[in-house]
Amino acid sequence: MLLSRAQVPGPAPARVELARQRLSRVLGPSKVLTDPDACERFGRDESEAAPRTPDAVVLARSADDIMAALAVARDTEVPITPRAGGTGRTGGAVPVAGGILLSVEGMNQIKDIDPRAGVAVVESGVVLADLHAAVEREGLFYPPDPNSLTGCAIGGNVAENAGGPRAYKYGVTGKYVLGLEAFLIGGARLQTGCRTRKGVTGYDVRGLLVGSEGTLAVFGDVVLALLPKPECVMTLLILFPTADDSARAVGAMAAASLLPRCIELLDASTLEVMREAGNEIDPRAGALLLVEVDGTEADCERQAERVADACPTALSVLVAQEASQREKLWSARREMSHAVRKKAKNKLAEDVVVPRQLIPDLLSRVARISEDTGVRTLTYGHAGDGNLHVNFLWDDEDDVPRVSLAIERLFRDVLALGGTLSGEHGIGLLKAPYLELEQSAELIALQRELKRVFDPVGLLNPGKIFPDASRGHGAC
Repeated sequence: MLLSRAQVPGPAPARVELARQRLSRVLGPSKVLTDPDACERFGRDESEAAPRTPDAVVLARSADDIMAALAVARDTEVPITPRAGGTGRTGGAVPVAGGILLSVEGMNQIKDIDPRAGVAVVESGVVLADLHAAVEREGLFYPPDPNSLTGCAIGGNVAENAGGPRAYKYGVTGKYVLGLEAFLIGGARLQTGCRTRKGVTGYDVRGLLVGSEGTLAVFGDVVLALLPKPECVMTLLILFPTADDSARAVGAMAAASLLPRCIELLDASTLEVMREAGNEIDPRAGALLLVEVDGTEADCERQAERVADACPTALSVLVAQEASQREKLWSARREMSHAVRKKAKNKLAEDVVVPRQLIPDLLSRVARISEDTGVRTLTYGHAGDGNLHVNFLWDDEDDVPRVSLAIERLFRDVLALGGTLSGEHGIGLLKAPYLELEQSAELIALQRELKRVFDPVGLLNPGKIFPDASRGHGAC
């Protein structure tokens, strides 16, 4: 069911042609792509969702461009799908209904960094790694750090409420979004939130838009909170005989009131991938924790000692303090998804979350699912907050029913453990069929009503989040 291809009807050819003409007239041909070959790369993201080439692509360079595209979409009743960096893992940026693809990757200006107020104002197409570098040159720190940081953009991070390894200590993207410029279908502009650290005027529309996955509005300028840059950062690589040993160590750190900024767990299958990629890892190791602490130099040294004390069954503890050493350790982790993708023709990663004390239970259930279904799995992720990425690997189309069964079993097990279907990737297209496993019919109905308030006809990013979302836009 999860791997089935969404059947979302596309717009009538006459409407498409009208939309193309109007877009070219109001934006100019240089900002509108209509040739299928030029549009093709905008038809997919980093997920396993089936691509669909949009009928037209708008290369937005300004707020006016966004408003114009949204107005044309409304007037011609052609669906429109927003896209930032295109690095999503659940098909959120795939234009499943065809129509218009609205790309904001060209809106990539960092407009302001204010050290006194501790805020930055950026356009939605700014690449996260570029923002990190810019604010750190000012002695500041923007914590969210999804592993796709060299390609993902702020607009997509906000739309998905992205997390990353440092979310354990610092929280996800939404915690840092103070203000948000939002454009509605039809082109209306809203300024939500504020530029101050506190503000409770009216409903929290900003909070509603964060994590809305492009289904309610398209984002322009984003006001982000910044922190002082930590004086020192220290990374520890800790090897364990088994994944259970590593999971118990995570629990011991929490029990000792330790708060590292990252605790990453890699299971035995993941370590094999790392070894095959040329990383020298003790062959006795069946799991690895990558732990990072920050603060003053003295704080880091004390925290590192206490982390080591919480790992009595560790085979070894390696401490890296120099930036080059730390980067070497993290580079393998950041490239893990791409390395895993080479192990099979198809890979799908589910970013489930369970209470962190139940990580051993989750790992044992994943092993049982793999054994029962014959589907290869490997698991890694953010153990500090219980957000693990369970990867399913398969080669042949005939394997799809078994993979679908394995994924459904994972979701049901996660919910039975008191967890949730997604920690940072969102629901998008691929998880939409399973939303009702976690949420009640009443809650889903309320969210659908909110969607209709913002997007009455269902033109904005159709096919996403809700079960049977293919029925969500009646304009085509």
